[in-house]
Amino acid sequence: MEVCVLPHVTIEAVILAPLLIVQITLFPFVASMMSSKWADSTWKITLEEAGSQMANTIQQLYLSFNRAEVSAGTMIQASTFPAEISGQAYIATGSLNWSLTQSSGKILVLNLTLQKTGVRATVRTPLGPNVLWDEQSLFDSSSPNASIKVRKFVDGTLLFSF
Repeated sequence: MEVCVLPHVTIEAVILAPLLIVQITLFPFVASMMSSKWADSTWKITLEEAGSQMANTIQQLYLSFNRAEVSAGTMIQASTFPAEISGQAYIATGSLNWSLTQSSGKILVLNLTLQKTGVRATVRTPLGPNVLWDEQSLFDSSSPNASIKVRKFVDGTLLFSF
């Protein structure tokens, strides 16, 4: 009695060959997509950390200058923030929103963007009701003049800008 194994091998080859071809083409594509998502997530987290550092600095400046014994004037805080994130410069803009009631204060919203990739992050920090923000100002991390400016007026209002 002879057993012929050949038809089974041919059927397996016909079924598995396309599957192998699909795996060979699909695996690099999926790996590339996952790698790209991971890089974007890493950049966003690092950008959020830089934004949190920036928001904390602005909040500390607010607390320092929002005192009766501090007279009117202007102060410039040179940037201590990273100039690049993963080899990329970034920009930041700010805006103010009222919190729940107008008497309770304002929320500073900082929007940071990596210039090459366009990855974005948003950070918020509370400030008092006597704050103004120059929404035309732009923080450019690659600029040697990158800084935070605070101007205190006689009435106690604080104007922040980059």
